[in-house]
Amino acid sequence: MTITIISVGKIKEKYLVEGIKEYSKRLRRYTRLNFITVNDYKAPEKLSQKEKIMIQDKEGEKILKRLPDGYIIALDLKGVILTSTELASKFDEITNYHNSHIVFVIGGSLGLSKAVLDSVNLRLSFSKFTFPHQLMKLILLEQIYRSFRINNNEPYHK
Repeated sequence: MTITIISVGKIKEKYLVEGIKEYSKRLRRYTRLNFITVNDYKAPEKLSQKEKIMIQDKEGEKILKRLPDGYIIALDLKGVILTSTELASKFDEITNYHNSHIVFVIGGSLGLSKAVLDSVNLRLSFSKFTFPHQLMKLILLEQIYRSFRINNNEPYHK
């Protein structure tokens, strides 16, 4: 199995970089992990809806150009919410019936464009809370790791 994470914007915070490195290291025994980062567009604090959509579309074009073949999952506030056990089951379902390459897409601070959202297999929400997109990468990696532990009947704190 291969997992690719496409995200918008570079992560600068040291604690997030270290957490991402740690979970990437833990995941090596379960999967091949690829990271693709596309540049974000700087957005002023106050944007019109038209400006917001324009930035989402520009970032979306970059994502779509780099999107590999696979089962595509977009992280989206309006997506389905799964428990950790349900996500682990979803991984099994995807690899058994769909594809051995799972691609996660994390948008920038303004979210994902309609074009990206329309091109995915699943929209997944981790919470009704809003998280910084940089932190979402670390949370996603932890949940991927937890899913592998669950699917392999290995202990992991509940």
